[in-house]
Order: sequence, then C-alpha cells, then structure tokens
Amino acid sequence: MKPFEYYEPATLAEASERLRRLGKDASIIAGGTDLLVELKEDLRSAHHIVNIKKIRGLTDFAYDPANGLRFGALVTVREIETSPAVNGNYPNLAKAVSLLGSIQVRNRATVVGNICRASPSADTIPPLIADGASLSVYSGGTERSIPLDEFFTGPGRTVLVPGDIVTGISMPAPRPTSGRAYIKHGRRKAMELATVGVAVSMEHVAGQCSDIRIALGAVAPTVIRARRTEDLLRGRMIDAALLAEAAESAMQEATPIGNVRASAAYRRDMVGVLTRRAIGYAMGGVQ
Repeated sequence: MKPFEYYEPATLAEASERLRRLGKDASIIAGGTDLLVELKEDLRSAHHIVNIKKIRGLTDFAYDPANGLRFGALVTVREIETSPAVNGNYPNLAKAVSLLGSIQVRNRATVVGNICRASPSADTIPPLIADGASLSVYSGGTERSIPLDEFFTGPGRTVLVPGDIVTGISMPAPRPTSGRAYIKHGRRKAMELATVGVAVSMEHVAGQCSDIRIALGAVAPTVIRARRTEDLLRGRMIDAALLAEAAESAMQEATPIGNVRASAAYRRDMVGVLTRRAIGYAMGGVQ
C-alpha cells in the first residue's frame, strides 16, 4: 500500500472543507471494505484519506409509518439486513443487502459506501431506486437532496464534486397496496457480483397496476429505470400476456455488455425472465 495522509474530522463542516481543498486526491473512508482492498492491491490511488466515523449523526436510523425510512451514512449493511422495519416494509432492500458479500463484509460495509462506489452491479442500488430513495448531500454548510436515479453518471462516477458528503438515505413509506421484490442472478448464490439484478416496486389492487418502478442492474453503464416498461404497465390489469409484453420491453431497454460473467445476449434474455418474475413476486408471489 502506498503512503497517504490521514484525517479524522469531528464535524461535517470540517470534513467538507478538507475534501474541497484536497480535491480529487482525497477519498472518504466509512466501512472501508472496498477502499482498503483497492489501495492494498494498487487498484486505486489516494494521497489523502478522510475518515468520517467520528462525525455525529451519521449512525442515525429511523422509521416512521408516515414519513418512511431514513438512515445515515455510517449505518452498516448488516444493520439494514437485520432491521425489523426494513424486513417488514422494504423486503426488496432486505433481500438485496442479504446477498452482498459475506457476513463479515456486511458487518463493516455501509449502504452509502456501496452506493457511492457507483457499480452498475451493486446489489443495494436497484431496490433503492425502485423504492424512490433520495440521498442527502452536505457541502459547505448546506444540504441538498438528490434522487438516487439521478445520482450516477457512469461506471464508478456520480454527480458528487470535491467537498460533497453523502450523509444519509431517505425512502418514502410503503402504502398498504404496495408490493416489492428484488431478484439477483449470478453464477453462484453467495459472494458473487450480480450478472443481472431486477427490482420492482409497485402499487396494485385486485390485479391492476396503478403505479410501478422497475430498476435494472448490471445491464447498462449505470443501474437504470425501465421507464417504457413502467408506462406499459401502469393502469392495466396484469395477466400473462401483459407480463410477456413487459418482459420483452425491459429486454429492449437494457444495454448490456458481455464479459467473463455472461454474454450480452444472455444478460438481455435474463432481464426478461427476471422482470416477469419480479413483477409476479411483487404482486404477492413467494420470493
């Protein structure tokens, strides 16, 4: 590992100012499960590391039936995985985090860290996008909200600039008529990146879809919304013919590449299969 300067700011203001002055040579460390490995293997260079673990308020976690879920940047994946509020109200997110790495990794990794890495195959991102999550971002004494589906600009890239710190995630409360699902397909069941990931969050009554959000992972430069497929389903009764049409539509919206994990054609086919299944699960099927 190459040497670097290390800082432990006590406040967001101090951390933000430090990051702004250091620019792109600085990296934030929270859980460190990606950063430290990449530094040790010379996959990433960082002349300055800013540790945000001593900043108060970043471990906050709250759920309210009216206002939904809000948790801070230092909340670990394991905390989300074992939360009764998450399991009871956001089963797609609970499923996704349970599939992330090993239990040792989940005990250290943070959800915000997994998001900010901006990998198109990240497990946490599709269900969060499907559920309408927003990020709170602090910079220079002010805080702004960014919808998660507007956060990514490419593989490993986001809208953040030096001085920005993601402080937490907010998600709206589920309605009684909502259904949610996340399906990850990989070469094995554990310790594996997604070959394809599909998340669905929908409102439905008596088989009719009133609203739906579909997020596709690992089939484009960023996790994407299948917006044309969503439009196809809204306001319609869900039957086998419509599911087949939706699966084909989602396949056309995906722009996968081929690599060592799967060919582009295989990924596109799996988008159709998993979209059809995820909609079925969200409507009350057992996942």
